[in-house]
Amino acid sequence: MSNSSFSRRAFALGALATAGAVAACGNGVGSRGSGQIDARVDATLQEMYRQFPNTQQLAAKSNGMLIMPLVTEAGVGLGGGYGRGALRVNNISVDYYSMTKATGGLQIGAQQYAHVLFFMTEDALNNFRRSPGWAAGANVEYVIDNVGDSVNADTTTSLSPVLAAVFGRAGLRIGATLEGSKYTRIIP
Repeated sequence: MSNSSFSRRAFALGALATAGAVAACGNGVGSRGSGQIDARVDATLQEMYRQFPNTQQLAAKSNGMLIMPLVTEAGVGLGGGYGRGALRVNNISVDYYSMTKATGGLQIGAQQYAHVLFFMTEDALNNFRRSPGWAAGANVEYVIDNVGDSVNADTTTSLSPVLAAVFGRAGLRIGATLEGSKYTRIIP
């Protein structure tokens, strides 16, 4: 009897230790995921500033920027999208986020694009950071329109709490919008 209880105890302790070790493997701490995201974020910002020079003024005036270097969307009737990026405050990555999106309706195709959210007020930035899952809605104003022209950073645009630049579209779906997109903090 004592041998069977010892083996049960040993099995239980071994299972707990294994579960802890396996759980620690995927937590992202010490991985290269953040470095890869930061490199893509840097390249995306350089491309945005090159194509749309007016966005440099917005970046200078903003309290923070969420940069999503690559968002991929696809759908046939029902669709979805996913991307990962970084929140930068004073040009330093302070958090990493994923973006998910579900769509429905008359649609077919796939597309890839980048986008940047400019948080123009401290309240907008704090609300985003405190939220367990922030959803972009109709309150996001676009500074680059559907044909890719950069809108001037006039006073009306710079008074909006959150501005978005969507650019670098490639694919067969038309009309990238951020409405219905949900942003969640991640450990890459």
